[in-house]
Amino acid sequence: MTDLPATDLPVTRPDAQVHFGVFFQGVNHTTIWSDPESGSQTDFATFERVIRAAERGLFDAFFLGEGLRLRESRGALHDLDVVGRPDAITQLAALAAITTHIGLVATQNTTYNDPADLARRLQSLDVLSGGRAAWNVVTTDNAWTGANFRRGGYLDHALRYERAQGQLDVARQIWDAFPDTGGNGAVAHVSEHSALFDVELDPTTPRSPQGHPIIFQAGDSPQGRDFAAANADVIFSRHGSVLAEALEFAADIRRRAVAAGRPEDDVKIFPGTGVIVGDTPADAEEKARWVRWNQVTPATALSIVGNIWGEDLSGYDPDGPLPAHDPVVEELGGERGSATTGARTREIAARWRALAQAEHLSIRELVVRNSSERGFQGTPAAVAEDLIRWVRTGAVDGFNISPWIVPSGLDDIVDRVVPELQERGAYPTSYTGTTLREHLGLRAPLTRRASAVGAA
Repeated sequence: MTDLPATDLPVTRPDAQVHFGVFFQGVNHTTIWSDPESGSQTDFATFERVIRAAERGLFDAFFLGEGLRLRESRGALHDLDVVGRPDAITQLAALAAITTHIGLVATQNTTYNDPADLARRLQSLDVLSGGRAAWNVVTTDNAWTGANFRRGGYLDHALRYERAQGQLDVARQIWDAFPDTGGNGAVAHVSEHSALFDVELDPTTPRSPQGHPIIFQAGDSPQGRDFAAANADVIFSRHGSVLAEALEFAADIRRRAVAAGRPEDDVKIFPGTGVIVGDTPADAEEKARWVRWNQVTPATALSIVGNIWGEDLSGYDPDGPLPAHDPVVEELGGERGSATTGARTREIAARWRALAQAEHLSIRELVVRNSSERGFQGTPAAVAEDLIRWVRTGAVDGFNISPWIVPSGLDDIVDRVVPELQERGAYPTSYTGTTLREHLGLRAPLTRRASAVGAA
């Protein structure tokens, strides 16, 4: 499902290894939760099976998405997707006890968390896991989420990353307040007084063997990319299906990293993607079609199109045409996902109408068509070759796999794709370190380097 012939691209990193993480999503329709094989999103046994499969497959990290409020649609709970799940740090602490090497990535919001408390909880996970914790730094600016918190309210969009930067800066001060692991010295007092934060504390948690929790970030706007280039160890991107887009994204992130005073390879790139394998190309295609049509149920298709039209389309026939009228011009609230302006919805609707007319697509066929290019499919050997190509041409450093079903969704990758990668010398045969920083081949934390630029 890539888009450029192999002969057109130079291999810039001939010895690069493929890296894997697993992304256990929160609210989504791409995981087929209705299948009889699907596990509960709150049952510990589900998470245990996924993470044990990932560690058996020598994955670098287990990545948890998280939401701070149940998703709604037009004032009612949105019950077509999975909703609700235990707190990420609590859950990862439990998983740390049954694993030995795999990294543990907690999505945590900078808008509605206190910096001192969050830094301590992340550092506690890092210490208790022996240096395997990571923080996926996310921002929120809507009052819909804020209504769940005492201070509530709306954070101006322009301030999202200003608050995220301040929160991360305070966290790093706290993490650096203890002397090096195993060393001597006094604990430093942390004092931070600004328009955003008022912090006075003596930290209580030592640093782990990896120094700091690893920083992940997933912003794709220019501001988000700048934040990642200046701060992140790993950027989680959405460019995991089209190679040309992935190469363009990688070049942009590396330019921004250099502009921020860092080596160009300082930020590892892990796009989210899916993998579907079959015994033959035809088997893989048949399986992929089954997955796509089960991800997009009739009700899901109507909900997705209704989100753009800004109205309830449950009375429409999902096997019929798109609405003939234009979308309602309004601001779509964040409770239905990312806010979209009315003008933008009309652009999307016009594009969808053109595609539907050109290919004679119903509502459901259109939604399936729009979601069909989502990763890699083929025989295990063909998928392995594609993954290697992406890594060795410099498009990515690894992949954050989103299983289409849990808890069994990693089994084909671990049992069939990983051996093909290992046979080609493009995947480790054992863990070579014990910390997530070692697994990812990262330098020391930014604040612990000899200079602000950081030496290779």
